[in-house]
Amino acid sequence: MQEATFTVSLCDYPELPEDKRQQAEARYARVLARQFGGEEQVNQALTLVQGLEDTPPEEITEDAKLMFGRWIKAARAAAEAGLQGIGGTESCFFDVRCVYH
Repeated sequence: MQEATFTVSLCDYPELPEDKRQQAEARYARVLARQFGGEEQVNQALTLVQGLEDTPPEEITEDAKLMFGRWIKAARAAAEAGLQGIGGTESCFFDVRCVYH
């Protein structure tokens, strides 16, 4: 069985020093994992949300809609925590990706 983790990258914030970037990414990851109950659950939610991109609207289940709403709330909380103390730019964003070992 593969172990799942996830990575977080703060993008489009080139003037941010590397140590501050790593701290922001760690804060984001910590809050996201806390919101979902662990890294495996983050991966499950992310996989579902990404799968919705190719799903016709009429085929999206109520459970998927609920998970999408939960993802949006969790990502917002994580971004707020990630950018705490460093501000942000209008174009910066956090990129979250699943990693399987």
